[in-house]
Amino acid sequence: MKKIKEEYLVRIDEIVKMHQDKPGPVKLMLHEVQKELGYIPFEAIEAISEATNRSAADIYGVVTFYSQFTTEPKGKHVIGVCLGTACYVNGSQTILELLSEMTGCPVNGTSSDGLFSIDATRCVGACGLAPVVSVDDTVFGCQKQLEELKMLVLNYIKEERVNG
Repeated sequence: MKKIKEEYLVRIDEIVKMHQDKPGPVKLMLHEVQKELGYIPFEAIEAISEATNRSAADIYGVVTFYSQFTTEPKGKHVIGVCLGTACYVNGSQTILELLSEMTGCPVNGTSSDGLFSIDATRCVGACGLAPVVSVDDTVFGCQKQLEELKMLVLNYIKEERVNG
């Protein structure tokens, strides 16, 4: 198992202490750790387990039950491609493959340079905009926005090459 940064361990302890006396602290702690670190390392699961007197297996069960939680670090830019029925029949599988090729990122994985993560998701509730793709907090829908999406991804790649 890979060792995490000391600053992450300190932040995990702060988050646990901040939420341990609140009702339903496990999800609060998990959300906060995910927000701060971008993922939930095993060390966070152990700290939350200890603070809440629940087994690490129980905490891990919560992490793996909810799709918004991840135990793997994500890329700087997270791309979600909806593969729900409406999106799929409108070409989202092709978009997913194109984005994977453009970024060098495997589906449901992170690119080797850490710039992108691509997640194949299920229905995001925006079927009227199908196909739907999200990049960080920006949602792209309909075929007419796909060129804008492509340009955004290309700009991220260009920016990283210049600044990275």
